[in-house]
Amino acid sequence: MYPFIHIGRFSIGTFGIMLWLAAVCACWVLHRNFRRWKIDADAIGIVAISTVAGVVGAKLWHVLESPQLLRQDPLGLLLDRAGFAWFGGLVLGIVALLWQSKSAGLSKLGMLDLAAPAAAVGYGVGRLGCLTSGDGDYGIATNLPWGMSFPNGLVPTPPGVRVHPTPIYELIVALLIAWFLWKRGRPEAARSAGEITGEYLILSGLARFLVEFIRINPKLYWGMSNAQVASVGSVIAGVLLIVWARRAGRSVAISPVTRAAKV
Repeated sequence: MYPFIHIGRFSIGTFGIMLWLAAVCACWVLHRNFRRWKIDADAIGIVAISTVAGVVGAKLWHVLESPQLLRQDPLGLLLDRAGFAWFGGLVLGIVALLWQSKSAGLSKLGMLDLAAPAAAVGYGVGRLGCLTSGDGDYGIATNLPWGMSFPNGLVPTPPGVRVHPTPIYELIVALLIAWFLWKRGRPEAARSAGEITGEYLILSGLARFLVEFIRINPKLYWGMSNAQVASVGSVIAGVLLIVWARRAGRSVAISPVTRAAKV
């Protein structure tokens, strides 16, 4: 693995490169969704702001879930190139999308529904940054033929030990989730506002919950890792959102024809 690419005196983190690629992929998917819904909004600006918010949220979540490390070396933990938590990024990313919905001429839930497939793609591609940097997001030891070792990673594996390449698993599942949400979110499907977002929260939460069983994260609460506890919260939030959306029966309210019915 190659945590950094060295060019003279400069070094570029491969995680950052993959994060940029993830933002580009998410932007393309969101732009395509805007086009099929005939929405005149700036996908590049929306994704840029949401990405920055997501990175800040991911770092803050990681810092807050490591209070002992924060007390020992607060500045080092805050400035460390590694150490990002997906669910922190999800929370602030959602806040950023809600904040931008009005300027894009969309309802709040309409914005989230449109962004859900893009978020899934961005997450999957971003996970490749964890793979290239070997930052400890890999899995437990395995004898499977596709097992990988990370001797030069930011968090190196022991010599001769091969582990589950969980970032690749997450990429595959994320792309499947994105494809499912893309099909479900067709304009002619006439879903209630919030349904697609709820399905995204459920599916992404389940995927993260399951992959944690073969990752090296410590089990802290009731035999679950921090990420699994957050995953349960994501699934519950998704179920509640879908129930509310179906009972409210409101239009997605994001096409030019139905904008008067914004949520």
